[in-house]
Amino acid sequence: MIDLLTASRKPDGRPGRRAAHGEGRYLMTAFGTRALLAELEATVEENLHRHLAAAEDWMPHEYVPWSQGRNFAGLGGGGVPWSAEQSRLAPAARAALEVNLLTEDNLPSYHRELGHTFGSRGAWGAWVNRWTAEEARHASCIRDYLMVTRGVDPEALEHARMATMQTGFDSGDKPLLNVCAYVSFQELATRISHRNTGRYSGDPVADRLLARIAMDENLHMVFYRDLVKAALELAPSQTLRAITDEVAGFVMPGSVVPGFGRKAVQIANAGIYDLRIHHDDVIMPLLRHWQVFELASLDADGERARRELEAALGTLNARAARFAEQRAQAKTERLPSRNQVRG
Repeated sequence: MIDLLTASRKPDGRPGRRAAHGEGRYLMTAFGTRALLAELEATVEENLHRHLAAAEDWMPHEYVPWSQGRNFAGLGGGGVPWSAEQSRLAPAARAALEVNLLTEDNLPSYHRELGHTFGSRGAWGAWVNRWTAEEARHASCIRDYLMVTRGVDPEALEHARMATMQTGFDSGDKPLLNVCAYVSFQELATRISHRNTGRYSGDPVADRLLARIAMDENLHMVFYRDLVKAALELAPSQTLRAITDEVAGFVMPGSVVPGFGRKAVQIANAGIYDLRIHHDDVIMPLLRHWQVFELASLDADGERARRELEAALGTLNARAARFAEQRAQAKTERLPSRNQVRG
């Protein structure tokens, strides 16, 4: 555990300061970014040590059914091109695995964004590197699984990967606290999406693989969740403003995936990830953990942020209810009537 930190410390052993080119990228009125980075560094280091103690080593190659693999046509020598009937996955499961994989593929963008925000020195930098190393396993083993089982069209997948990574992910210069709030929600959302995709797939191999990836995502969520908790104690109004903004404007990082809107509807209709899950299983558990509605000593902007948060939650809850009603109605309309069944 010590090596990760000593590698990014100054020669005298003190935590390294944020790289000069990253300093001053964000300016916040109440609590400046450099001050927040310094004040929260001890929390980051503590949480990093806890994370390293809790994280279990696992080997991605042990989760892939290699014996099912065979050559594709391009290699010659009896290779077989992909066709849809080769996939044992339902269309919604394919869509979810594609979105999950392509989201994970965009890791270089996420690493760049976190590096700009958190810096590359001290506990912050050590965490970014550790997180990136763990996340890199996810795309590689999901892709290996899909290739050997011929779960998705490999050519379409590669075209989508190229388009996704060339688009990249841009946080829009979010302030530090906004980034911390966003990744808390995003990591929990990703954990749930992976876990539900595995269950929906109907394939025990996929279920086991995605459950293992979800365990990583859960530990990542806990790290960021507890960092936000510490920030709320340090700067409650400022942090609550960041939380409110991220709840109201939340967009999944996979939104840059080609065809994301269509795939997201498939995924939602299958119950893998929808607005109700987002509200009930992602947003609300974190808000309860942070006790945002019990916070005291808020300034005027903090109180305003809390009122805006309540309104945003009401809107999200109403949208979730409407979608559930529309989905139920659509399912009812697709069911044959009794007369049709008798006929």
